[in-house]
Amino acid sequence: MEMKTKPASGQGAQHGVRQITVLGSTGSVGCSTLDLIRRAPDAYRIQALTANRNLDLLIKQAFEFKPGLAVIADDSLYSDLKEGLAGSGVRAASGAGGLIEAATRPADWVMAAIVGVAGLAPTLAAAERGVTLALANKECLVCAGELMLSKVARHGATLLPVDSEHNAVFQVFDFEQSEKVEKIILTASGGPFREMELAAMKDVIPAQAVAHPNWDMGAKISVDSATMMNKGLELIEAFYLFPVREDQIEILVHPQSVVHSLVSYVDGSVLAQLGTPDMRTPISFTLGWPERMAAPTPSLDLEKIGSLTFETPDFERFPALKLARDALKSSGAAPTILNAANEIAVCAFLADEIGFMDITRIVAETLDKMPSGDPASIDEVGAYDQEARQLSQDFVEKAANL
Repeated sequence: MEMKTKPASGQGAQHGVRQITVLGSTGSVGCSTLDLIRRAPDAYRIQALTANRNLDLLIKQAFEFKPGLAVIADDSLYSDLKEGLAGSGVRAASGAGGLIEAATRPADWVMAAIVGVAGLAPTLAAAERGVTLALANKECLVCAGELMLSKVARHGATLLPVDSEHNAVFQVFDFEQSEKVEKIILTASGGPFREMELAAMKDVIPAQAVAHPNWDMGAKISVDSATMMNKGLELIEAFYLFPVREDQIEILVHPQSVVHSLVSYVDGSVLAQLGTPDMRTPISFTLGWPERMAAPTPSLDLEKIGSLTFETPDFERFPALKLARDALKSSGAAPTILNAANEIAVCAFLADEIGFMDITRIVAETLDKMPSGDPASIDEVGAYDQEARQLSQDFVEKAANL
């Protein structure tokens, strides 16, 4: 596999008004993206906005930003969307076809922020247009890393990571001397249960799991942070984004979420990117690429913070980290299975069908029971994804009936 290299400085440069599409505009990343655009309305023109089921917010965004197209992923809400957009001049669409249409609108910068494997097809469709692709969807690389990078390279797209950790690495990684990199260190807040007794974690309820101490995120991602599966997925993502081996990627718990990640070099230097925990910082980096743009994030006040602490992750408390690393080592469809099972288990937990500790147990059982081949196409990735979802749903039902 040919590893990802840093885009040339001329790629992604703005020429007049930048044409923008936001896939997943009603989520936390999408809303932060629109907040930045709102502050410089003359510099951007919105081509398309999409949402999963948040109809009211999508309609509100459409009236404000006047995109050419607004898409609701849930087909059952199409009529409501069309009615809600009456008089706006914005065309409505829905379903998987609508998402693909949004991704192929004439934008030169696309925010890929649809959560989960649902974002894979539209993100790939955007890559085929050779756009500057701001990637906030982990699953595109987790489930189809080699296929994704191949499509990006073939169509001349520019891939810029939005996750705060990968964006931090991107800013301090010397792509011209990648062989001089000793390791990448991804930082993790440790989530809300970093110091909770292991025995007490079995009684965690969804409201506790979505209450992240530092970041304002959606429910699914917040639960992933609480189990640290989020960091496991980021480990896999980093492997595809940067020219390093799996054993050159480490995870370090950093509760303050100020140091977003680090790169260690063979000469003993360790470079890090620091900032307040606000997603508008990495988003603005990608939105302005290759230049930097002003962002409304608070300035980092290290004197006020006083101290920064770091610790090794507790792998007994957070077995998701080992599951993710083992899946990456196994390669093939294992990361796809990992992600699918996790999505099903997290959804079941949020619906109060299973307990918090059941999430990683169900993921482990699915990985153990399902054979993993090597998918050669997006269709094969989808087949593995669907089979893993069905198997993990069976495990969910067994757990719910205990």
